[in-house]
Amino acid sequence: MVRAGGTLSSVVRIVLSQMFFTLSTWSLGLVLFAIVVGTTAIGLLIGRSLRKHKETLKEPYGALQAALLGVVGLILAFGLTMAVGRYETRRSAVVDDANAIGTAYLRAQTLAEPQRSASLALIRQYTDADLRLAHTIPNSPAARLAVADGSLIQRRLWNLAGQALDGAPNANSTRLYVDSLNSMIDMQTVRVASLNNRIPSEVLVLEIVGAAIALGLLALYLAIVGRGVVTVLFAAAVVTMLLVVTFDLDRPIRGFITVPDAALTSLRASMALPPAFPGPSGH
Repeated sequence: MVRAGGTLSSVVRIVLSQMFFTLSTWSLGLVLFAIVVGTTAIGLLIGRSLRKHKETLKEPYGALQAALLGVVGLILAFGLTMAVGRYETRRSAVVDDANAIGTAYLRAQTLAEPQRSASLALIRQYTDADLRLAHTIPNSPAARLAVADGSLIQRRLWNLAGQALDGAPNANSTRLYVDSLNSMIDMQTVRVASLNNRIPSEVLVLEIVGAAIALGLLALYLAIVGRGVVTVLFAAAVVTMLLVVTFDLDRPIRGFITVPDAALTSLRASMALPPAFPGPSGH
């Protein structure tokens, strides 16, 4: 029973992930609009059919829809706060990652040959892999391949750093480079974790279902009392836009709100220039 429940939960999670994460923003917006506005329209139709019971239904439905709207408002605000927080974390992770790579690249210039040239070339390749990660859907095959390529380059860089440290165990420059390389490796873990740290699908489903039910009840109540039909349709459109923004913030490379890669792009462009320091062999 537990296994069956777990399998069903996994299937539902995969379906929701496909819907929320792989659809284009326009398609996702249309799906959400159809759900919210469709439920609102159903509420209007039911409300009109119950209008003859206006005196007995007006008060209980009014209290119910007011209370539910308040709860759904809190849920929508909570979901938007989660999305904004994760979006800011991803933005910061890109900048921190670029800074860590840039520091390692500068300090690699102080290494002795042949580790110096080999390390500089590998860091450029690592930056390219990081840029690929910035342009792939998190946890997709392309993203996993970019992470795997980056991890392989990290191992090669660490091997070169060990050789440099073995050749000059007392050199401060080598120790500083090893420290910066370690920070660069750690930042990949932080960045991948931030990309995969999405709003739980259950929260997104709760927002959709709660918003649809609340607006449906609001439409039902207004239809019973015979007023505000245009208002409830406008409210449905506003709620749909709020849901789209929440989901868009949670999709790093899809839609209108994406995580910028300007820091990594600028860093990679700077690597096209000759190294600022010619290395110990240049003195």
